[in-house]
Amino acid sequence: MNPIFKKSFVSGLLKETLRSGVIAALVMMPFGLVFKKMGLRMNEYGPKTIQLIFGDLQPGPQITFGIIEHFLISWMVAVPLLLVLLWTFKRISALLVGSLYGIVFYVIMNSLALPWFFGDPTPWQLGFETIYPSLLVHTIYGLSVALTSRAFVVRWTG
Repeated sequence: MNPIFKKSFVSGLLKETLRSGVIAALVMMPFGLVFKKMGLRMNEYGPKTIQLIFGDLQPGPQITFGIIEHFLISWMVAVPLLLVLLWTFKRISALLVGSLYGIVFYVIMNSLALPWFFGDPTPWQLGFETIYPSLLVHTIYGLSVALTSRAFVVRWTG
């Protein structure tokens, strides 16, 4: 039987998703905070999404929902990356896979889909100062998941 259909694999994938997702969510935060402190555009769509769902909130609840949203997205985004890491193991460097995943995720979601959804100009229209902070943070996310999931990937790929 293919290991992906085993109940233990699904359980392991869930645990690794939570573990690697939490670590990656935490690892990317300091970089985002530094870029934000430098006056660069960071986390443009987290607050917009929360406002779309919950309306205008006071700063306290806005921050709480922002943190919850950050971890939920990190977990959701980790699943496909973990599956790609399993699929490419021994053929492509995990660090390359993680980096490319972060870059592709940024390009598709943060630079195209979200600006389109919210009716905003894309980072490509706004310039390099708008592109590189979020692109770097998403690349760090992918690298983090690739590094922290190594034991899980090795276990399931033999």
